[in-house]
Amino acid sequence: MNSIVVKIEMSGNRYNAFDSDGNKYTSEIGTSTRKGAYEKSMALERRTGKGGRTYWWKVPMSEFEATSVDVTSNMSVEVPSDHEEVLNFIHSSYTLKPRGLVMKELKWKYLIRSAVRGKNILMTGPSGCGKTLAAKSLVNSLDRPDFYFNLGATQDPRSTLIGNVHFDKKKGTYFSESLFVKAIQTPNAVILLDELSRAHPDAWNILMTVLDEGQRYMRLDEEDGQATINVAEGVTFIATANIGNEYTSTRVMDKALMDRFIIVEMDVLGEEEEYGLLSYMFPHVNDDLLKATASIAFGSRSEAKSENGRFTNGISTRTSVELAGLLFDGFGLSEAAEVTIYPQYSEDGGVESERTYIKQLVQKFVDDGSSEDLFNEDEIETANV
Repeated sequence: MNSIVVKIEMSGNRYNAFDSDGNKYTSEIGTSTRKGAYEKSMALERRTGKGGRTYWWKVPMSEFEATSVDVTSNMSVEVPSDHEEVLNFIHSSYTLKPRGLVMKELKWKYLIRSAVRGKNILMTGPSGCGKTLAAKSLVNSLDRPDFYFNLGATQDPRSTLIGNVHFDKKKGTYFSESLFVKAIQTPNAVILLDELSRAHPDAWNILMTVLDEGQRYMRLDEEDGQATINVAEGVTFIATANIGNEYTSTRVMDKALMDRFIIVEMDVLGEEEEYGLLSYMFPHVNDDLLKATASIAFGSRSEAKSENGRFTNGISTRTSVELAGLLFDGFGLSEAAEVTIYPQYSEDGGVESERTYIKQLVQKFVDDGSSEDLFNEDEIETANV
C-alpha cells in the first residue's frame, strides 16, 4: 500500500494538512505535529507502528513533491453558488462527514446547509458528545479559512475579541487589533466559538452586533476615531455550548444571544453506535472488551435518564474513548474503569452511593460479560465500596 505524504498549509490560525490530490488529513494529525512540520518546512508521512497504531513522521518536502502529479484541478471542496448546485452539494454532503464522527445524516446536512447559507450555528448537547468534533469536522469539510476561539478560557473578553491598547516609547499609545477582529474581516471564514456558555457576559455583549443578521459589525471604541468593522461576506460563526443545571461553571445564556443562532442538538450515541465508533478508532482492541465498554456507557446513560435513576449523569463518549485507549495500551477493563469512570461518581451514601452502583455495573461485564439484572437490590449490600 502506498504511503500517504501530506503538506502543511496555513489557513487563518489553523495548520491544515493536504496530500497531493487535495485530500484533507487535518483531523487525523495533532496540532503540535502539524505546526512543527510547517515551521520546519517539512512534510508528514503516515506510518504504522509495531502495535498497529498509525502515526505521522516528519520527512523532507521532496517526499511530498514526489507524490505530486500534474493536474489542472484539486480535490478540495468549493461551495457552489448556483441554487441547483447548492442543493446537490447539500444533499450529497454526507460523504464529507468523517467516520470518526457519529452524526445522523439529517443533522449533518442541516449543519452543512447552515454553513453554506452563512447562518450562525450553535451546537448543543451533553459534555463529551462530540460538539466540538462536529464543528471542526464541518470546518475540515469546507475549503474555507477558519479560526478557533475558546471563549471559556477568556479572562478579558475585550482584549480577546477587540484588542489592547499598548504604549511604546517611540510610537506612544497605540491600539493593536485582536485576531478575532482580523478573523471577521476574512471573507467566507468559518469562526468557531467554543464553550460559548462559559463566556463572560461582556463577551456576549460584544458579540451581539457581530452575530445579528441585520447589523454584522463591531465598534472598536479603543481605536482613534472609533472605527466600525463590518463582518465580511460569507462569514459563518459556529458556537458550542453545554446547557443544563449540572454544568455549574456555565451561565444561563441570554435569550437574545440564543436567537441569533440556529441550533443543532448533538445526539447521545446508542449502544451500537458507541461500539461502532470504538471499533473504528481502536480496531486492534479485543472486540468483546469494546462491546463491554459500549454496554457500560449505554447502561449508565439509560439509568441516568430513568425516573428513579441511581446516576446523576451517564458516561460520556469522551470517557468511553479514553477507556478504550487504555485497553489498547494493555490495561484491563477493571483497571481502566477504576481510573476513568469511578472518579466521576460520588461515594457519598455508602452502599447507596453512585460509586457503588457504577462499580456493580462495571463488575457485571468484568466477571462474565453479561448485562442482566444490573441493579439487583440483593447485591447492593455486598458491593465493593
